[in-house]
Amino acid sequence: MGLINYVTRVQFGFGELATLKAELKLAEIHRPFVVTDKGVRALGFLDKLEAAIGAAPAGVYDETPGNPNEAAVRVATEAFKTSEADGIIAMGGGSALDLAKAVAVLASHGGELKTYALIEGGLDEITPLTFPTIAIPTTSGTGSEVGRAAIVILNDGRKVGLLSPYLIPKTAIVDPELTMSLPPMLTAATGMDAISHCIETYLAPSFNPPADGIALEGLRRSWANIRTATESPEDKDARGNMAIAATMGAMAFQKGLGCVHSLSHALGGINPKLHHGTLNAVFMPAVVKFNRAAPTSVSENKYAIMANAMGLSSGDDIESAIKDMTAAIGLPTSLSEMGVTKDLFDRIITGALADHSHKTNPIDASADDYLAMLEDSF
Repeated sequence: MGLINYVTRVQFGFGELATLKAELKLAEIHRPFVVTDKGVRALGFLDKLEAAIGAAPAGVYDETPGNPNEAAVRVATEAFKTSEADGIIAMGGGSALDLAKAVAVLASHGGELKTYALIEGGLDEITPLTFPTIAIPTTSGTGSEVGRAAIVILNDGRKVGLLSPYLIPKTAIVDPELTMSLPPMLTAATGMDAISHCIETYLAPSFNPPADGIALEGLRRSWANIRTATESPEDKDARGNMAIAATMGAMAFQKGLGCVHSLSHALGGINPKLHHGTLNAVFMPAVVKFNRAAPTSVSENKYAIMANAMGLSSGDDIESAIKDMTAAIGLPTSLSEMGVTKDLFDRIITGALADHSHKTNPIDASADDYLAMLEDSF
């Protein structure tokens, strides 16, 4: 049986950024340090944040890269220490939220960042000493605001997960108003990330019916709204549905993910310029096809149930529907379109086999299986 654990506070709704001051008090954060990026600052969101708390933060790190890496974590950690802060407000996309979690660990524990990677046995190394965080997403994709993981590229090039219940933010403030200015391509890419979380979680074989239910409802909402949110960014209903679907996907993926993410993590570590959500969109059809043979997929009729949530007539249509949706919202549908070359395949496969998401796929994929998925996605 799997661990079933839902403990995160979520403030959801348009205008909920106004709850930040009260949530800081509940989290016992008196001197918050802000982790964000230049884009968020340029949109004036830091001004909104300061207005919500009624004071300037103890410090700000706004240099979060597109994929958080160890070098950025170390710079942000030193800035956090210098500010004498006692907690973190993470504001931005998944990269800023994940970087903030890594800072919360490194600032409190010290040592080498790789020590805390799950694949290095880091689960037991992360303790309650971890500084508290409050997460405020400005995209609708990763769900890191309620997740127990932080994905970071180490100095050795590996894209790894830090995983611990102590990384779950004290509060997630999910205010769809903050996503209204998100450009169409980022709306599309982050939205496909949310969809991939719902699909992979539902297909993961561990026993967790609450997670299955949340994943299916997240899939229903995200699939029905991603195109509208991309094409009509001012549509508040679509934005709200995408925001809650992203949060739901991460609430559910405590069950585990699968080969979509092991492949994306591996390739993202090799080329950090490739967007994680777009990679997930490209890999999903091949992985969904591969996982059809899983015992749980067959015995629990999972593909027919997913098709119903997606409004499709048959479970046989899922792979083609994902590819069609990816194209419809303006994303590439193949690795070759993204500039990926086949000479990287061996490195991708090596990374995927070592990734923590590999272990929770419904079928234990071999190197040959991964090669077939890469060929199908090329």
